[in-house]
Amino acid sequence: MPWPQNYDPLGQPWLSTLAAFLPLAVLLGCLGLLRIKAHLSALIGLAAALLAAIWIFGMPAPLADISAVYGIAYGLLPIGWIILNVIFLYNLCSQKGLFKTLQESLTSITRDRRLQVLLVAFCFGAFFEGPPALARPWP
Repeated sequence: MPWPQNYDPLGQPWLSTLAAFLPLAVLLGCLGLLRIKAHLSALIGLAAALLAAIWIFGMPAPLADISAVYGIAYGLLPIGWIILNVIFLYNLCSQKGLFKTLQESLTSITRDRRLQVLLVAFCFGAFFEGPPALARPWP
């Protein structure tokens, strides 16, 4: 069912912009000011986005619900895929004994666990892309 989106439902661009910013403000306010846990803040932000879409922007409720489900799937599936691959990579490295080599390499750089976590997080892309290149036979 097509729905023509109205970008200025309140008649004033600055007021409509504030209405569109409302869900983000609710999410950040819950996280930063009220110190609510992230998953609960996300649900509250989702509720604020749904209410703003339906009441302020005039989106049909079934379409808003479908959009919310699509957004949740679009956000969670890639994250779940990455976590699944990291678990697979960890199990592979542990079974082959390569995880000990990785631990020794990290501890040779620094013994501070906080810096090790930052190093792994910063190099996550290379860490994730590297094993397939290592698995190829040398020419």
